[in-house]
This record gives sequence, C-alpha cells and structure tokens, in this order.
Amino acid sequence: MATTSQKIRIRLKAFDHRLIDQSAREIVETAKRTGAQVKGPIPLPTKKERFTVLTSPHVNKDARDQYELRTHKRLMDIVDPTDKTVDALMKLDLAAGVDVQIKLQ
Repeated sequence: MATTSQKIRIRLKAFDHRLIDQSAREIVETAKRTGAQVKGPIPLPTKKERFTVLTSPHVNKDARDQYELRTHKRLMDIVDPTDKTVDALMKLDLAAGVDVQIKLQ
C-alpha cells in the first residue's frame, strides 16, 4: 500500500492541552513502534474565543463576565506508513475530548 511519496497527515484539536499532548504522544509511539517515521507533533496557533456576557438582566451595564474558550491544535506527518502502521492507528483509542482528522496524501 505504501509508496515512497505517501504520507499521513494527522490534525488534532482539543480544548484541554494535556489531553492533546497525551494523544499526540500515543500516536507517535504507535507509529514509531510499527516502523514509520514521524514528523511532529507541531503545535499550531491556539484559537482564543472570548465571550462577554451581561451579568444583570436589566440594568448595570458595567457588570459583565468574560469567558474564554481556547482550542489547541497539533499537526503530525507520518512518512512512509506501512500497512501495520495504518492498522495500528485505526485501532488506537484516544481520549474523548480530542478531535482527530486524518488525511492520506
């Protein structure tokens, strides 16, 4: 299946940076164990969404709460994947709060 020009690109997204780092470590260990070369994890810029909410339902415009939602992202490339690498990655069970996107290039 794998030719010399093939690679797998994996993008991870999560709100918790500890979960995303743990998942990235598991993916790297699995890929290296099956004999593939791994580039990354490369930390991508963190997206920060800020929300400002009025605390009072009627008056007191100055009373506000601010919330921030951070989305952490990581990028990994698996170069020269073997069939065992693909099977091991498909069987890998990651944390529930991590979004995984896999592209075959």
